[in-house]
Amino acid sequence: MDPKETYLSRPWLSHYPKGVPADVDVPKKSIPQLFDAATETYSKKEALVFYGKKITYGELRQLVDRFATALADLGVAKGDTVALHLLNCPQYVIAYVATLKLGAVVTPISPVYTSQEVKHQLMDSGAKTVVCQDILYNNVERSGVKISNVILTNISEYLPWFKKLVGKGALGKVYQEMQGPSSRIMKMEGVHQFQELIKKYPPEPPQTNITPDEDVAVLPYTGGTTGLPKAAILTHRNLVACQAQALAFWQGIMTPGGDVIIAFLPFFHIYGQVIIMLCSLLQGGTVVLLTTPDIDDILSATELYKASVFYGVPTIFEYLKEYEKTDRVNWKRLKMIACGADTLHESTVKGWQRRTETKIMEGYGMTETTSLSHANPVHRPKAGSFGLPIPNINAAIIDHEGLDFVPVGEVGELIVSGPNVMQGYWNRPEETASSLIEINGRQWLRTGDLASMDDEGYFHFFDRKRDLIKYKGYAVFARHVEEVLYNHPQIKAAGVVGVPDPKVGALIKAYVVLQTEARGKISEDDIISYCRENLAHYKVPKIVEIRGELPKTDVGKVSRRELREEAEES
Repeated sequence: MDPKETYLSRPWLSHYPKGVPADVDVPKKSIPQLFDAATETYSKKEALVFYGKKITYGELRQLVDRFATALADLGVAKGDTVALHLLNCPQYVIAYVATLKLGAVVTPISPVYTSQEVKHQLMDSGAKTVVCQDILYNNVERSGVKISNVILTNISEYLPWFKKLVGKGALGKVYQEMQGPSSRIMKMEGVHQFQELIKKYPPEPPQTNITPDEDVAVLPYTGGTTGLPKAAILTHRNLVACQAQALAFWQGIMTPGGDVIIAFLPFFHIYGQVIIMLCSLLQGGTVVLLTTPDIDDILSATELYKASVFYGVPTIFEYLKEYEKTDRVNWKRLKMIACGADTLHESTVKGWQRRTETKIMEGYGMTETTSLSHANPVHRPKAGSFGLPIPNINAAIIDHEGLDFVPVGEVGELIVSGPNVMQGYWNRPEETASSLIEINGRQWLRTGDLASMDDEGYFHFFDRKRDLIKYKGYAVFARHVEEVLYNHPQIKAAGVVGVPDPKVGALIKAYVVLQTEARGKISEDDIISYCRENLAHYKVPKIVEIRGELPKTDVGKVSRRELREEAEES
């Protein structure tokens, strides 16, 4: 069969769990409509738990409507952009849904951004209203961007009284060495207090007509792999579609009104925002919010609240597989343990399985796909694969330098098509045109990821296109070298990049972090010798640098971009 026809025949459907449809109808509704329906159905059920503080769906609806009314009175209208510069907390959920109720657009800003990064996002998105944690305000002020409304909130506002008395426990770490705004700031025009607005306004937001297919809901910014970060344009339909697709694939696992999810992954990131926050709340789940990814808090909450599904990232599983308290959780009780946002190394998978006797279900998605496009079926996961395309998704592999479909089993660029794929990049017509392509009348997203599909329709990740290292004409996947390094018992973390070299194209450089007991005992030459024993000659790093730590992205994965920039500068 012609390669294109093979992909279009969707061979993965034969391995779907029983009852999962090839395609699911996407409700022609907005996020606020689905939220209101959930709050009516589950009004007395717990929607959020925040360090012991419980908020029911009925109470959450009241808070959302009060805040939406306040925003409208401050001048926020349909099409305006509201920035959320917040840690995970009830205020995040309240402000997010309230903004969407007005037909306005949310742009989430990472709490770890510098003032220059905050400036870029505020200016690029056009946000004139910012809902901000008090300890993060200084970065907003230092950005120098003129803001019409700044709404400040403190993490303690929804903490139970006993947590306030004991100094907020792990939350105290967040506030160490960080100053909130001065009393002068509090009195400035345009500066408001979150709780004062909630108390002042009734739950009577104006009615707004939202067209799900057309109206933008969220402008999440990508990590800025080249140049400045850019925003993916996601409509209400994109968000509703992704939720419907995910729940259809996980039917029989996710139970409407019956799931408990521990939300330690940040909501500013598309994974935490859509898969954890929206998928849970729009179907009546209970979201246990954690502001900081404190390991002890995660384990305690998972066991105390009897979490039914656990969403994590590779760094969390890598840490937990060796952590002394991990056995306090009965992991076999959970219905699904899922991982995304980065490559899950084989050593992590095996170590986790030995420790807990459970399997991690790896998935794949991007900001541009509203968080999810592939996932492993729980009944038939495949090691080393990020799974099958979820309902409504078409996926294929094309030549990474052209548009030809490559044969099954060969490596090329992953392309996807479906209702959860973004509309384009905000204010970036050229990048939109190069990313959203048309082949035979169908629009596809070029993901920039090198992958392959096996004969059962499972997809396997190899690397980002930009991380492919060309050495003397050989193609070297940085991930393959990292896998070998991670298998070394004394290597804790690794990052591999190519360093431009006029003679060979690019030299392979490995940055590694050693286990504590190995520091000072293992040298760079030892690591190169280990690689020679386990890699083809052209894949062996020519340069090894031992570090105390490696730069990380917002979700905890090793930042190859920063390592590459360092290597090129040196």
